[in-house]
Amino acid sequence: MTETSASLPFKHWRRNLNLFFFGQFLSGITSMIVQYSIVWYLTQTTGSATVLSFATLLAMLPMAILSPLVGPIVDRFNKKALLIITDSVVAFFAVILSITGTLANQFPLWLILISLLMRSIAQTFQMPIIQSILPTMIPKNEITRVNGQLGMVQSGNMIIAPALGAFLFAIMPMNLLILLDVLGAIIGITLLIFVIIPQTENRPEKLHLLSNTQFGFQQLINNKGLWYITIIVAFFTLFLMPAASMYPLMTLDYFGGTVAQAGLIEACFSGGMLLGGLYIGVFGKWQNRMKPIFWGYFFTGITVGISGLLPGNQSGFIWFAILNAIAGLATPFLQTLLMAMIQESYPPEQLGRIMGVLNSLMTITGPIGLVFAGPLADLIGVEKLFIIAGIGILACGIANFMIPKARNYDLSLHEKLNK
Repeated sequence: MTETSASLPFKHWRRNLNLFFFGQFLSGITSMIVQYSIVWYLTQTTGSATVLSFATLLAMLPMAILSPLVGPIVDRFNKKALLIITDSVVAFFAVILSITGTLANQFPLWLILISLLMRSIAQTFQMPIIQSILPTMIPKNEITRVNGQLGMVQSGNMIIAPALGAFLFAIMPMNLLILLDVLGAIIGITLLIFVIIPQTENRPEKLHLLSNTQFGFQQLINNKGLWYITIIVAFFTLFLMPAASMYPLMTLDYFGGTVAQAGLIEACFSGGMLLGGLYIGVFGKWQNRMKPIFWGYFFTGITVGISGLLPGNQSGFIWFAILNAIAGLATPFLQTLLMAMIQESYPPEQLGRIMGVLNSLMTITGPIGLVFAGPLADLIGVEKLFIIAGIGILACGIANFMIPKARNYDLSLHEKLNK
């Protein structure tokens, strides 16, 4: 079921891509329902900002540490097989967690945290795989639009999953709810079998993890504009992730809300992401994609910062939901457009190694912030983290604008591609 990029039947690329997106959509919904349910379970049973930040830390740490090593593996081995293996690993640990919770009538915190860790390791593989195969599955002039459409698929998951998850969390035992991960893996793997994923022709002859990682790092360093952008995004993650990990606690404790309202907040954010991804998917052909990225920084920083100034009541919660929808609308302009530029900056056979380094550098600051986030939120109040995050995000946007090579990166990229 594999073929080279040169022989890919582009007249059928849309049908092949739709099948891939459909599988990702269905398997993604079940996985996210379980993910939200675990977070809400921890929030209800512990009510601790420290526990939530530590859980998020475990969910981020593998991506920050392992991504540079994952890249060479992604470039070297069959990407479809890797996707199937990672889905199977997630399903296996879901079964273990479900059985343990059934036999013990409760879920040990240590096992929940291990389950989150293994899910994160699997995602650490899946992200660069998907990022590196998309350019091989589509015509080059569709990269920006297709990334916007992928963002729509992911946003669709994030709209449906919180609402459905909140409903199922209220009516189903957790040990059964967790098994939805197994159903999602079965669906995803079955559909993936029929998807054509081209194999790149120029793969490294031998798997040398450190040397290939060094190659990806050096390629990034040599690309000064993208290197500066990567550093700025790392600081963006440092400010955003501590606040993002506190969303359930913000809803349940600060605003005095319910699990259903926590699901509503996630759905509002995801609904905004869907609209943003829809706009990019339909109209995403900017001559300079850095301009909408700057607006993404601005609206994300403003909405997150104002969220921390809202009163801790139901009136404040309504504004919190509105601000989250706006923040969600801005998010694809940061994530999707940057990813499209990265994919156009390097040949497909190098993307796995480069994306591994990029993902690590862009996320390594998240765990650093999370180490301090929980204790700090318990000390000064969870809402204060949102104010700090908003100011930091705005500073990142200003820094990106003030550095010429970062500000003009897309214009330089277009000149290079058009030579």
